[in-house]
Amino acid sequence: MSTVMSNLLACPVCQQPLQQQDNNLRCSAGHSFDRAKQGYWNLLLSHKKKSKDPGDNAGMVQARREFLDQGHYAALSAQINQLVVDNLPAEPSRILDMGCGEGFYTAALEQALQVAERNDQLIGLDISKHAVKAACKRSPSIEWLVASGANIPVPDNSLDTLTVLFSRLMPDAFAKPLKQNGLLLLAWTGEQHLIELRELIYDEVRASNYDPVKQLDPLFQQESITDVSYGFELNDNHSIQTLLGMTPHSQRMPQHKRDQFAELQQLSLTLDVKLGLFRRR
Repeated sequence: MSTVMSNLLACPVCQQPLQQQDNNLRCSAGHSFDRAKQGYWNLLLSHKKKSKDPGDNAGMVQARREFLDQGHYAALSAQINQLVVDNLPAEPSRILDMGCGEGFYTAALEQALQVAERNDQLIGLDISKHAVKAACKRSPSIEWLVASGANIPVPDNSLDTLTVLFSRLMPDAFAKPLKQNGLLLLAWTGEQHLIELRELIYDEVRASNYDPVKQLDPLFQQESITDVSYGFELNDNHSIQTLLGMTPHSQRMPQHKRDQFAELQQLSLTLDVKLGLFRRR
């Protein structure tokens, strides 16, 4: 089981540093948090939840885990890892993956850091308890947190790198925990991402025109944007249903569309993702 570095985490109640003693975290004001039996820390305050069970539910987590383990996004993961490793400072760094989900990308990053013979502290954070419980199974040496990405429980200006993969854009929340000139790696979907799936679900596929660069500009300097695009195949209905189950599209499908997908045995798909590197101003 990993050990929290001194002053790495901040109390979500009063923002004072948290110190670890065995399976307990405590701040100087006396706020206390126990480690869950699965190995994570729950730093999500109950009155900060917008629902009783926030984030991805157990079914979506299981579908995402199963789909990602099939390897279709492995090349994307490798590109993310390369960008992070190539841009880290020489000394050991503090890295946080916000919206880590069930830990696929976080655990792969840990392996890449080990291959590069680095000694960095890696944290995975998600608001979904179901996701973080699953993430704990991927690696016992990553510090896993159930917490809000809008209020990341680390001291201000304490992170060297923040990775945010397919999560909501919150420039202020991203900038606050990062050191000046700290690295933000942001992943978002391009217009062609899973276009074949969306064309089957929706009668009209509208362009999102999503561009985070302008929204980040007051707080972050853009360094580069990398396009990752390739095709892949799903060759059985179970894999297609698994992909459907991990996306929000499945929540919006009418029954006649579900019936069509129940018969589908093969689907050619496009992965289209943009990876932006930004430095905190």
